[in-house]
Amino acid sequence: MERTAGDLSISDCDLPKFLGIAAGFGTCEYAYAVTPNVDHLIRYRSDASFRDIYGSAAFVLLDSRFLALFLAMTTGLRLPTCPGSDVTAGLFTSVISSDDALVLIGGTPRQAEALRRSYDLKCLHHHNPPMGFIEDPAAVEACLRFIENASPFRFCFLAVGCPQQERLAQLLLSRGLARGLALCVGGAINFLTGTESRAPAWMRHAGLEWLHRLLQDPPRMARRYLVRGPRIFLMLPTMRFVLRPTTVTELG
Repeated sequence: MERTAGDLSISDCDLPKFLGIAAGFGTCEYAYAVTPNVDHLIRYRSDASFRDIYGSAAFVLLDSRFLALFLAMTTGLRLPTCPGSDVTAGLFTSVISSDDALVLIGGTPRQAEALRRSYDLKCLHHHNPPMGFIEDPAAVEACLRFIENASPFRFCFLAVGCPQQERLAQLLLSRGLARGLALCVGGAINFLTGTESRAPAWMRHAGLEWLHRLLQDPPRMARRYLVRGPRIFLMLPTMRFVLRPTTVTELG
């Protein structure tokens, strides 16, 4: 069934709650989390296949504090935020243990090694698919098999950008072979390994992380934030956000 472009179900999870759920998820089932930001929501409105990916996700964690603050000021709607970069950092610092089986898709070998050293990881499986791999069935198959061969894993971090990472997450679900929790985390590994500097805490809490990223890399970010991003103000009046309860038992 095609999902309505104007409706989006957001998991009722802030960061502490989601970290608790993730810590207890285990390796007997497979599920995946998506982390919508403004750019993702624009894609959600225009792409029915992307809406289907979101519909299959066990967790839809609102990544954008800017969006949450804007909705609170303009409509009174209060949505919990759970940014993917905070989730990733929180899992590595407070949930993941040295012996946990982990998978990282994306990032460089140097970044994978930095994670191993920083968190004393003994079982991190890393695969970096080639640029544009999502359009190459053989490369997609190789990536999926790599993840499935590393299963069961505690966490699989999909860090190859949107919508590639979300498509991988859904394909793993449809194939039914992987076990563990997959998370679509975008550039979070860059922040965690120091490859990119993250906005100061005050900017993040004020919903201005986008501005920091724009100032850090104008050529790469200008189109996203200054050309594409403002479309969200035309879309929001026609969108309905619904909070859905999320518990460990509900997800198995």
